[in-house]
Amino acid sequence: MSDWIPDIEQLQTFDDAEWSQVERTFTGRLLAYAARRVPDLQAREDIVQESFLGAVRGIPSFDKLFTFEQYLFGICRNRTIDYMRRRRAATVSTQDDEDERSLIDHLATEDETPSRIVRNQDIITKGRGLLLEILRDWVQETWMADEFLRLMVIEALFSGGWRNRDTWERFGLRDETAVAGIKFRALKRLRELASHTTSSDVIVPALADQAQVGNTGLDVAATWREGRVSCPARHWLARKLAGTLEAGPAGFVDFHLVEMKCDWCQANYDDLAQQDDLSPLLERVRSSTARYLRSKTVRS
Repeated sequence: MSDWIPDIEQLQTFDDAEWSQVERTFTGRLLAYAARRVPDLQAREDIVQESFLGAVRGIPSFDKLFTFEQYLFGICRNRTIDYMRRRRAATVSTQDDEDERSLIDHLATEDETPSRIVRNQDIITKGRGLLLEILRDWVQETWMADEFLRLMVIEALFSGGWRNRDTWERFGLRDETAVAGIKFRALKRLRELASHTTSSDVIVPALADQAQVGNTGLDVAATWREGRVSCPARHWLARKLAGTLEAGPAGFVDFHLVEMKCDWCQANYDDLAQQDDLSPLLERVRSSTARYLRSKTVRS
């Protein structure tokens, strides 16, 4: 249930205790993620084991623009896709299609680096991290104001790619103009937050373009999805599972899990709900990663 965050510097020095805590914290979540896509238990456990090894190997080039959990889930997602390709699976979702692999997936790939991925995209290099921070601030501000309808509408538009008409009907709003008004006010607030930053010359025009034409070189929608800016913290999911969450946040969590189908949060929720003994898998994971960690520390 903890929202524990690992120390990246310790992970990058291949600290065994920190990696052991990572394994204890995230094994169930990764297994739950794979379980929704891979029917074979042995294959799921192999994916989890390979994901941790990939995380250890790739940690020296970790990009702090994203959280460690995003990094780890990105690797697990790649390993799952690779398995499904090998099995010639025909049921991969459109979000998992190789042509739709997101930036976070590439960041998790061992043979690529962030600088290589975003070269020749100066506006993204300069503004992406700032945009991510601004979006997170807006979500936090909206959540604290109990504006969960507004949050769901914006998530539906940005993350889900819903049309105004579909959004209006789903949330019982007056008409499509009401949806457009919510989006306009959200983008206006994002511009206000951006105007106080040192890179406002990049962010503010990009957000203005988003409001006018719906797309820009600095993609608000992609950043929202890849940054997982609206994913509720694990303790909120635990409270939802326990039935102790108030109506407003509970409604948003339901929407996020069921209608947005957030694979990351679904895995966290499943992990909280599952009662299986993960000790045998943890032993396998610990054994394989410990060997790699020893090899790195001995050489250094």
